[in-house]
Amino acid sequence: MSDITSIILLFVIAFISGFINVGAGGGSSLTLPMLIFLGLDSAVANGTNRVGVIMQNIAAIYSFKRSKYSQFRLSLKLSLMTLPGAIAGAILAVKLNDELFQKILGIVMILIIISMFLPKAKNTKEGESTQKISWSVYLSMFGIGFYGGFLQVGVGFMIMASLQHLMKLNLIFVNMHKVFIVLVFTFPALLIFAYTGNVNWFWGIMLGLGNAAGGWWSARLSVKKGEKLIKVVLVVAIFIMALKLLNVF
Repeated sequence: MSDITSIILLFVIAFISGFINVGAGGGSSLTLPMLIFLGLDSAVANGTNRVGVIMQNIAAIYSFKRSKYSQFRLSLKLSLMTLPGAIAGAILAVKLNDELFQKILGIVMILIIISMFLPKAKNTKEGESTQKISWSVYLSMFGIGFYGGFLQVGVGFMIMASLQHLMKLNLIFVNMHKVFIVLVFTFPALLIFAYTGNVNWFWGIMLGLGNAAGGWWSARLSVKKGEKLIKVVLVVAIFIMALKLLNVF
């Protein structure tokens, strides 16, 4: 595969990933294996993927802001709770050997497929939402930060579940807070990966351009219209990549 073909393919997958990530979650389950298939080892792919996530979420936050969806104080409070976990998770991730990390990634992606078929919580009405932060929210954000710093794949689903169930926020505000939270905890994680030499900046920026474009449009458009189709495509892609990473074929 030529470099031009690889860049185009990565951009397309990154665009889809950014769209899915902002609208729901799980987009990194496409980009992370793709980076591995491009020749990066698991730790470098894990670190490089964070460049795309940061660019994607900056674009999404700006798009939400332009659409008049912004609660900066609450977003910042929730984000800061994730930082200790994110730092610890990133430190653990750079210490894992390549083979073990790929097996963990494969198992996580299969779990993501299973989670897609579980019944979703009903969206709450705007008037029922609360900005009260309970102890369970603190614990949840720490755990989310740890997982996000360690792997990132599927962390959006965790944030959505936490904010919907624990804070009863509706889906638009859940996604708006989600992209802010992920942006904040991804910065220290990226610094740790970069410091340990686990970031390929060329592929990261190429990835980020696609992620940012997808994230921008996802924040502007309703995901509901294409959700069923996206799920089918995502499930098939994740399943094939998971089997490949687990050396099934």
